[in-house]
This record gives sequence, C-alpha cells and structure tokens, in this order.
Amino acid sequence: MRQVGATLGGVYEEPRDPFADDPDHTDAVLRFEPDLDESDRADLLEDLHELEMFEQVLRPQGFRGVVVDCADCDESHYFTWGLLMSNLRTLLNDNSAQVHEPAYDPDPAHYVTWDYARGYSDCYLSRHDDELGS
Repeated sequence: MRQVGATLGGVYEEPRDPFADDPDHTDAVLRFEPDLDESDRADLLEDLHELEMFEQVLRPQGFRGVVVDCADCDESHYFTWGLLMSNLRTLLNDNSAQVHEPAYDPDPAHYVTWDYARGYSDCYLSRHDDELGS
C-alpha cells in the first residue's frame, strides 16, 4: 500500500519501502551518526520545500523527477519526485536513509537537474504567482 501525502498543489504517492515487511533484512535502512544538527535540518527542509515546488511546476510539463550525476560511480541517478521527497522525510524524521532500487530504464528526457528545476520554477512562479495562490 502506498502512502499518500500533500504537496503545495496536490497529492503525490510515496514509494513503499520494498523491505518494510522483512524483519531479517538489516540493511534496508542506513543509520547515520551523529544526528543531524539544526543547520542540516534547515537545509533538508528547504530542499523538501523546493522539491514540492518543482513537482508542482514541472510534473504538468511531463517531468518525473531529478537526475543527479554521481561522482562516485560516474553514472546518472534518476529519482522520481515522490522517491526523493520520501528519502528526505525519512532522513529528517528518523536520521536514516531508505535503500531503494534504481529506476529501471528511465527516459532521461523526463528528468531534470536540480539547477534546471530551480531556474524553471523560479521563472514560472514569477510569471504565475497569482495562479498558485502565493
């Protein structure tokens, strides 16, 4: 069963943890030490707010999420809006990160970089502020 949550402009579905019902799977959640400090939490909350805005503005344009170029493996990682928001919420609430399978054969045309999402959303909001109830 998927959890449903509110965004700035609608509803999104959070992906279900594939290991949620497996008590023997110990690496389903990665725990971090030490706990996040207030500055870290503020940064994560800002990222979460931005993601909600990105989804509201970019989903109607056909974009499914964000692409991140990974310096560790030299590959691009594709995250849907819901998956990334779910990861940030878990990090904020539990000081842990859920392990998720990578997107299967994602179409790069449906994903944008964080910087592109920010720039597009800023421009969109400056032109359509009244439509979004801001």
